[in-house]
Amino acid sequence: MMASPQTALVQPAPRGVRGHVRPPGDKAISHRYALLAALAEGRSEISGYSTGGDCASTVRCLRALGVAIEDTGRDASGLTLTITGRGLGGLSAPAAPLDAGNSGTTMRMLAGILSAHPFHATMTGDESLRRRPMRRVIVPLERMGAQIGSEDGRPPLSIQGTSSIQSIEFTPEVPSAQVKTAVLLAGLHANGTTTVHESLATRDHTERALHAFGVRVEARGRSVSVEGGQRLAGRSLEVPGDISSAAFWMVAAASLAGSEIEIRSVGVNPTRTGIIDVLRRMGADVQVEPSDDNVGEPAGTIRVRHRQLGATVIEPAEVPGVIDELPVLGALATHGGELRVTGAEELRVKESDRISALADGLRRMGADIDELPDGFHVRGTHRLRGGEVDARNDHRLAMAFAVAALGASGPTTIHDAGAAAVSYPEFFTVLESLRV
Repeated sequence: MMASPQTALVQPAPRGVRGHVRPPGDKAISHRYALLAALAEGRSEISGYSTGGDCASTVRCLRALGVAIEDTGRDASGLTLTITGRGLGGLSAPAAPLDAGNSGTTMRMLAGILSAHPFHATMTGDESLRRRPMRRVIVPLERMGAQIGSEDGRPPLSIQGTSSIQSIEFTPEVPSAQVKTAVLLAGLHANGTTTVHESLATRDHTERALHAFGVRVEARGRSVSVEGGQRLAGRSLEVPGDISSAAFWMVAAASLAGSEIEIRSVGVNPTRTGIIDVLRRMGADVQVEPSDDNVGEPAGTIRVRHRQLGATVIEPAEVPGVIDELPVLGALATHGGELRVTGAEELRVKESDRISALADGLRRMGADIDELPDGFHVRGTHRLRGGEVDARNDHRLAMAFAVAALGASGPTTIHDAGAAAVSYPEFFTVLESLRV
């Protein structure tokens, strides 16, 4: 239960958790559908759009750029938005700085679009976002012809775009779906073909979304290409449930004896289901039933039952596929398993330093955890005692600590728990509904 808007008191769940949930619309897909609908010709209807604060930031920025967006409904799956596209190159110069809030996704992806528009725009965000690195997206966009000012590679970003953006072949130093997306979105406006080569494959939501809006995308191995000048057509699309949000319920069910949770209408994109492989390796019973009626993104039902937990290792090559789920997987290991993660230094530049903050919080709850330079090692050798932890205004840490708290011997107070609203405003309400 929430003790205040920013503090949550989570009691243990000695009898486990059971029930069914429909997680909020996938954040990653929601961002992409809104951005592409804004560039399309005609009207798009997006149902299941995420209710989280990050995706609201994308809508707010697009409205400031002249895009007409109507909120026409809301149900358990999320919002229904009607977006009237402006076509390629059709956005208007904003009258004031664009506020991306806490959303690095909004800032990085929208920077790609703004780079291909011949006006000046400033993008800023909250204190957390202004500390996050943006050089990895600045470098390729400047090579394509944009001029981007920053505070030593951090926001706010001052973007002077150009109508003569250049196509590019680019290999990111660090595999990143957001950087890939920014370059491809800029490349849509260019003459010629823009190609991104990846050393490790990242999630392919952008490629699928472009295809759904009528754009030809060529994918060969770990290279993705798009030819500039293709017109996007308005579409009616449904956003499946967010598997990164569902991950908290999957882990809760896997963690606690007597638990079973069914997660409905959730995205099962193969580039995002790495958590299922990890859960199975650690001993959980995970069943996936795909549905065949989704356009753009695969979806289905996931059922998770508790079984005795074991040990596993997540190597660097596996990290991009589970980067968002690593904090809650760390929480899973406190319930009797063991998990070692390396190659995840990217966690240090998220909404918080997730490696340091996760280790500190779980240790305060009684966990046996080592902080590594590029990951962590958790050994579930004994039951957590609960305690007082700080989520550091990071939504994934707030929810991960809550899942860890379910298996503790005493209550846990989570400060900055209100950060969960960034991606899952209903999280703590759903958590209480699943208690047996």
